[in-house]
Amino acid sequence: MQNLLNENVLVLNRLWQAINVCTAERAFTLLYMGHAEVVVEEGGNFQTFDFTEWRDVSRAHDGDDVVNTVSFKIRIPRVILLLFFDHLPHKEVKFTRHNIFERDRNTCQYCGKKFDRRELNLDHVIPRDRGGTTTWENIVCACLSCNTRKANRMPAEVGMHLIKKPKRPKWRPFVNVTLSTIAHDSWKHFLDLAYWNVELGEDVK
Repeated sequence: MQNLLNENVLVLNRLWQAINVCTAERAFTLLYMGHAEVVVEEGGNFQTFDFTEWRDVSRAHDGDDVVNTVSFKIRIPRVILLLFFDHLPHKEVKFTRHNIFERDRNTCQYCGKKFDRRELNLDHVIPRDRGGTTTWENIVCACLSCNTRKANRMPAEVGMHLIKKPKRPKWRPFVNVTLSTIAHDSWKHFLDLAYWNVELGEDVK
């Protein structure tokens, strides 16, 4: 049962937009408290079930994704819908090496070629000894060749140009989950990885 309770469940907000992934244990808590309902697709149509309805439906299910309690059995939900939450929460993206690679898509920001992360360095566009800061707006991925060529100079001084201006990303927090989590088949309707990977514009609130 312990492993089943740790399985991933996709969380939708009240507008049916994917916003997070939680454990089955957390999903059951939300269902029992009346804060969420289970979403199931049948023949292209979506049905929702509250806790009692889902428990009743689970009686006829013989799969291996059922949790048995003392008085009843209940199936692990794969998608749940929050009944009172309609926001797409923003979250400050941590300034880490991993997230810089994610923002720049493992691509050298000078030559435009994609590399394995082991073949990339982090470059200060404006060198530190010229007042350059270690911030989202001044750090980019650079391949070893471009990094060596630029050295401790400004890009223009060596005839180099950035393929795009570096800036602080505005990812929805869920993007990191989709990149690292194996999605269940029932998630496909709600997930479009290309959509979740697009950086949100400054005008998106």
